[in-house]
Amino acid sequence: MGESTVPAPGPKCRAREQAHDRGAIADWFARTHPVVRKAASEWADRGIALLPLGERFDAIRVPGRLVHAAVGSDQAEVVEPTLDDWLHGPVICDTRTGSGCYYVLVAVDALWEGPADRLRTGTYLAVPRIGKKVSPVTYWAVQPQRRGHLCDPAHLAALLSTAETLKAIES
Repeated sequence: MGESTVPAPGPKCRAREQAHDRGAIADWFARTHPVVRKAASEWADRGIALLPLGERFDAIRVPGRLVHAAVGSDQAEVVEPTLDDWLHGPVICDTRTGSGCYYVLVAVDALWEGPADRLRTGTYLAVPRIGKKVSPVTYWAVQPQRRGHLCDPAHLAALLSTAETLKAIES
């Protein structure tokens, strides 16, 4: 069978798709807020909005040291594309503590039994504005690509298991 002549989507296509959907993605996230307009106002004023978990999405809080061990680096230019390749969904990075935390956004009904904390109803998460990085403290390590598209926790579990394997090999 011959090779396909259809070009694979490159970074320009992906950026164009994301720019086209940015408003729909932001609207999807904003609708988790009790006052939808307040989310938009918080993004405009501060670059982040505090959104409640448990309605449209949950978050799995993964310590930076676990992510960095699994990826083999703590450099954003290595970590972020690796997370994108493994998780195929939105991830927020918060660097306010030590090596920081990554918040992997998952569906509220997704199964999680891994080594990181699941954050659910009753928790608010600082969610950055969709688009270019506005803060070096809390930002999208992996931008959401489509409205409602979240990470599969099985992919996160697989990624984190590589850290355990690497730790065992190095011992």
